[in-house]
Amino acid sequence: MDNKMPNMDYDADEVINEFKEKIKWPKNKEVQAIVKPTKLPLRILLSVVITILVGAAVYYMMLPAFNIHDTQMYIFFIVLVVVFIAAFSLVCRANKKIERKEYVKKKSLIPIIIIAVVAVVMAVGYVTGMTLFRAHSYSELMQVNESDFETDFKDISYDEVPRIDESRALKLADQQLGSLTEYMSQYVVSSNSTQINYKNTPVRVAYLEYADVFKWINNTKDGLPAYMLIDLITQKVSAINCVDEFGAGIKYSPTELFNEKLYRHIRFQYPTELLDTPNFEIDDNMHPYWITAVLNKTIGLFGGTDVKGVIITDAISGESNYYDIDQVKSSKELSWIDVVYSESLLIEQYNYYGKLQNGFWNSIIFQTDVNIASNGSGNIAMDDDVWVYTGVTSSKSDTSNFGFILCNQRTKETRYYASHGATEMSAQQSATDAVQNYGYNATFPILLGIDGNPTYFMSLYGEGYTVKGYAFVSLEDKTVVGTGLLDVAKSDARALNSALENYIDALKEKGVADDVDKNDILIDEKDMSGSNENTVTDDNTGNTDTPSQPDNNTASDGSITGEVTDIKTSVNDGNTVYYLQVEGKYYYIKVTDAMEVLLISKGDKVTVKFDKNSDGSFIPASSVTVK
Repeated sequence: MDNKMPNMDYDADEVINEFKEKIKWPKNKEVQAIVKPTKLPLRILLSVVITILVGAAVYYMMLPAFNIHDTQMYIFFIVLVVVFIAAFSLVCRANKKIERKEYVKKKSLIPIIIIAVVAVVMAVGYVTGMTLFRAHSYSELMQVNESDFETDFKDISYDEVPRIDESRALKLADQQLGSLTEYMSQYVVSSNSTQINYKNTPVRVAYLEYADVFKWINNTKDGLPAYMLIDLITQKVSAINCVDEFGAGIKYSPTELFNEKLYRHIRFQYPTELLDTPNFEIDDNMHPYWITAVLNKTIGLFGGTDVKGVIITDAISGESNYYDIDQVKSSKELSWIDVVYSESLLIEQYNYYGKLQNGFWNSIIFQTDVNIASNGSGNIAMDDDVWVYTGVTSSKSDTSNFGFILCNQRTKETRYYASHGATEMSAQQSATDAVQNYGYNATFPILLGIDGNPTYFMSLYGEGYTVKGYAFVSLEDKTVVGTGLLDVAKSDARALNSALENYIDALKEKGVADDVDKNDILIDEKDMSGSNENTVTDDNTGNTDTPSQPDNNTASDGSITGEVTDIKTSVNDGNTVYYLQVEGKYYYIKVTDAMEVLLISKGDKVTVKFDKNSDGSFIPASSVTVK
C-alpha cells in the first residue's frame, strides 16, 4: 500500500478551463467540416411542401396578380424564397447542429442571389417609369380637347341635377334601411356607393354589408337580400329586394369572407390581370353587377396606369365576362355601364398632362404653362354618361381657376373649358356665408350653365342632413350669390326657383345678364313637384306602382276603416313616410307623426283620419289607429 500523499500542487481554475475547452461548442469560424444532412432529397421535398402550404395561405390573403407589372407579385415571390430557406433550415435541424448550419448557409447563397436579382428588377422597373425620365410619355396618357361651354351645357337643367351629395344620400339610405323591419340590425349600408344614370336619372346605388361577423354567419348562406337605390333629385330611397326580383340575394360582395369575397372571387377567375377596385352598378333592369376596371402599366414596369378592359361580374351568380375597353366605349349593349375610370385615375392623368407637357424640370423649376386640377371634384350627367368635373388652377393652388375640365368615366373623353373664376371650395364657402345666420352648410357644387353663364349649384343642409334650400354662385364672380330656402318658400320647387330668381337679379346688378328673361329660365313648379308626388316606392322591390281606384266608401267625418292591402315607404327630406293602401287609396303619414305605423302589417285593420276635402290617389293622413 502506497502511503504517499497525492500531489496537491495544481490550480483548480486551470483544470476547469481545460475541461471547458474539451466540451465547448465550437465557434462558426472553427468548424472545418460541412456535413451534408442525410436523406437530403426527402428534406428538400418536405421544404417544398411547407413552402407550398405557407405560400398558398399568403396568396389567399395577398391575392397578387401573376403579372410582371404587379409589385405584389415580386413581394410574393420573395416571401416564397424566404419561406423555403427557413423551412429547409428547420428540416435540416441547422439550429441544432452547427455543421448542418454551415451547409444550409452555403446552399442558401443561390436563393439569396435570386432575391437580390428580383429586387434589382423592381428597382430598374421603377426607375425606367419615373416621371423624371418619361415626362413626355406621362403627359400623353390623356388627350384633352377644348370645347364650348354654352353648347355642351345648354341642355342641362338645374331641376334635373343631383340635390344631395354622397354623404347625405348614404344618410338617407341608412334611415330607410332602419325603417325596414326585415333588414333591421342584420345589415348596414356600405359607405361606398356609385353615382350612375338610371334611365336618364342621376341616382346612387349602395350595397349592404353584414352588421358584424355574427350577422355574416347567420345570413351568408342566402347572401345580401337587397341594395339601396337613392334618387338624387327627389331624394327618395328604395330598398331593391333581389330575392323577390331576381330569385336570390347578392352572393358576391366585399363584405363576404372566404371564396365569396368579391376581389378574391374575381382574382381566382382572372389570376393574371391587374384589378382596380370594383364598382357596384345596375343595368336597365335593375340587376346588380360589379364593374371592375382591368389596369395596364404603360410606362416602365410600374408607371403609366391606364385601363385596358372591364370585367363585369353578376353580383348574384358570380359569373364574370371580360370586355376590351374599346368594346365598352362603342357597344350599345354595354352603354348602361357608367363608371370604368375612377375619379382618382382621371385626376391623376390630367395632372400629368397639365404638369409635364414641357418636361419634368419645367414642372419643378420654371413652371411655364403648368396647371393642375383644383382640390375636389364632382359629377354631372350628360349624354347619358357620368362625367367628373373639376377646376383647373395653377400649380400653387390659389383660390381661383382659369378653366375647368369634364372627364367621361366610361370613355375617358376629356373636355377643357377656358373660364376664369372661383374654385369649387371658395364658391362653396360663399354659399355657406350667404346663409350663415341659419347655420346651414353647402354641398360640393355642381357646374351648370344659366343663360350661358357658368354657375355653381349647391344644396344647403342643416344638422340633420336634410336639404334646407339651394344656392347659385357665379363661377366668374363668387360674390354673385342667389339662395332660396324651403322654410321660406314652403315648397322644394319654389325654393329652387326663388334661388334662381335671386341669382339672376344678382347677375343683373353686376351688369352681366341685363337681357335675361326669368320666364325663359324658371321651371314650372307644377312640373317639378309632380314627379315627387305621383309615385311611391315599394319598401321591398323599389318599383313604382299606379294606385288602384278607390271604392268611395269613406266616412263623412274624414276617416276610413278597413284592411291594409299594401304598405309602401319612402324617405322624403330625411323623413320616413309610410303609405297605407286602404280601400284602394294610399294614405301617407310621417313616422314621427304616428309611430304606430311601424307596427302595422298587411292585413291589419286600421282607422285613418284625414281631411275630408282631400282628393287624389295619395291623401295625407292626420292619424292612424290599429283596430
